[in-house]
Amino acid sequence: MIQLPAQEGRLRFQEAFEFAKVQLRALIERNPDFYPMYTMQGRWKHSGEAWTHWCDGFLPGMLWMVFARELEHNHPDARWWREQAIRYSKPLEPRKLDRDVHDLGFIFMSSYWRWYQLTQDVSLKSVLVEAGRTMGLRFRPKGGYLRSFVSDDSVFIDIMMNVGIIFYAARETGDENLYRIAMEHALTSRRVLVRGDGSTAHEGLFDLETGGFLRQATHQGYRGDSCWSRGLAWALYGFGTVYSYTRDPRFLLTAEACAGYYLENVPANGVPPWDFDAPEESRKMVDTSAAAIAASGLLQLAGLTADTVKGRFYDASARHILTTLCTQYLARDDAGWEGILKGGVYHLHKNLGVGESVMWGEYFFLEALDRALCRP
Repeated sequence: MIQLPAQEGRLRFQEAFEFAKVQLRALIERNPDFYPMYTMQGRWKHSGEAWTHWCDGFLPGMLWMVFARELEHNHPDARWWREQAIRYSKPLEPRKLDRDVHDLGFIFMSSYWRWYQLTQDVSLKSVLVEAGRTMGLRFRPKGGYLRSFVSDDSVFIDIMMNVGIIFYAARETGDENLYRIAMEHALTSRRVLVRGDGSTAHEGLFDLETGGFLRQATHQGYRGDSCWSRGLAWALYGFGTVYSYTRDPRFLLTAEACAGYYLENVPANGVPPWDFDAPEESRKMVDTSAAAIAASGLLQLAGLTADTVKGRFYDASARHILTTLCTQYLARDDAGWEGILKGGVYHLHKNLGVGESVMWGEYFFLEALDRALCRP
């Protein structure tokens, strides 16, 4: 694996972070109070289908990240970034009661959690707790899972990135039932969605009468038995997060298994095809958002494992992925492109956001840069 000298890599990551600030400011000034999801031909504002309403926390989350870094360095623009972060976070509060999506972790842990970490305002914590309780209402005792937005019999691997808000609410309130719900979901997802080789399925389907598991399926991957790369990245990151709440070694082992599959099967530059099992002609379509999620998840994993050799390997792998994203996929040289990171994929089968900038790719790319810059 090619690794840049530490100082050169750090400079490259700092430059990418600065470019992200330029693009974020331009987005806010060009389309005030707009919450984008994916670009069309590099433009955020369009009438393309949303499929599901799950991305609104990512923009304010990025604004909080920028504010925190500007504050740390006493930058004169820090106050402006804080004002914008609050402006884009506040309208999300009513969604703490939103029962139509399984993405309340994405919406609130990216925005309100970051806001709370910076201010310790207890009213913000109460929003997070309420969102966690609402998320817990998705639980299906028969089967032991949080249902997806699609139907009662469906669980998505994506929900592993959202179950953390239930663990958070359980920890902050001492609610044992919430903790049990989150644990059961994580264990069920580990059992039915993660395969023996560390690859993952997008969806699992259950018999509603018995709660018995029926089969693996997909909405966004190549096949039900394939490994959709973004889903794998969700699992790598999500099981690591669950381990950080529970310290249950099963979840660390699962996160490491998913990381192992990713790193053993990804091309040398660290950026995966949209699905690891896609036919050869389709594998040219990469998903940089999966790479960004994996990079941030690997940096998290590097801080969770007690094995220093593994930790260094995860850290180096994440920096290698970030270096590729910074050198090959940053939109810096395309004056008309409004996003930060090119080459993302939202929904290939629906032809939504294919080869574009996508908000979760932007968010996790910025988070990974921030994490890399914070680590020595």
